[in-house]
Amino acid sequence: MTQIAGFIEPQRRTDGLGIHSIDGFNLSVPNLTDASKFYEAFGLELRNEQNGFGLFTDGHSHRWGGVTEGPTKTLSHLSFGAFDDDFERLRARLSANNVKQIDAPAGFESNGIWFRDPDGTLLQIRVAPKSSPNEKSSFAAVSAPPGVQGAPFRSKAPVVRPRRLAHVLVFSTDVLRSADFYQRVLGLRLSDHSGDGIAFMHGIHGSDHHMLAFAKSNAPGLHHLSWDVGSVNDVGLGASQMADRGFTAGWGLGRHVLGSNYFHYVRDPWGSYCEYSADIDYIPADHDWDSGDRPGEDAFYLWGPNPPADFVVNYEAR
Repeated sequence: MTQIAGFIEPQRRTDGLGIHSIDGFNLSVPNLTDASKFYEAFGLELRNEQNGFGLFTDGHSHRWGGVTEGPTKTLSHLSFGAFDDDFERLRARLSANNVKQIDAPAGFESNGIWFRDPDGTLLQIRVAPKSSPNEKSSFAAVSAPPGVQGAPFRSKAPVVRPRRLAHVLVFSTDVLRSADFYQRVLGLRLSDHSGDGIAFMHGIHGSDHHMLAFAKSNAPGLHHLSWDVGSVNDVGLGASQMADRGFTAGWGLGRHVLGSNYFHYVRDPWGSYCEYSADIDYIPADHDWDSGDRPGEDAFYLWGPNPPADFVVNYEAR
């Protein structure tokens, strides 16, 4: 299943080779109890696994990522999904770009291709169903008619449960080098960037404006995991839901420029973020996006409060 409701045939781009989805991630954290409290409060479903748990979303069968225990908070790897008939072609592309293939890390399946990007981040390509969306995700902006109360009472407010993983933003020591590597090797395409400070990349077989993004730092690491919800109301309710559980630090409500999504970021116990995201731009498989180098004022947010002073600090680098 590739969508929340019903099956939609995966799109294919015939004039290029590339992965179709972020199939998953693995995050290592020093305290699994803290992690479970945070992700459960965020509205995700946790399923116990060896040395940790898997992360799922309501009504979707896909396993979006895993959290395991380790000495420090670390993005241990990213896994990308590919169509079966593209798998060996992608392996050949790695060889053509002199990318060394390595063994799977201990405790993880070895049924994919494992390698590292220029920053040393561990990556995998595996054959998997397409989990990136095949059309723009639904977005609700419902207004009540005259004489009808539009908002529920706070005591009756529904629990916000994200529908899917939207994207991952990681730190890179050289943003443009990373963008070039992921384009040459994995077939992602540059959606937009702002100088050498940030870059957004989409999949060629139909995806959101970005499934992966890079922000400049002196070391690799995770900045945020973004999760799709269905309305601005869900974004706001999610922020309140987390604040009620004690997770008050973050940034939002606002709207981004590049990607256009409405957002609220909630800071996790290790200094990175989870984002409630709604109504992000979508790039179909048959569309060539008008990418460009955008000035800073046109690359961050359209409206919202000022971000925290340490919003782009990479705490994995310390």
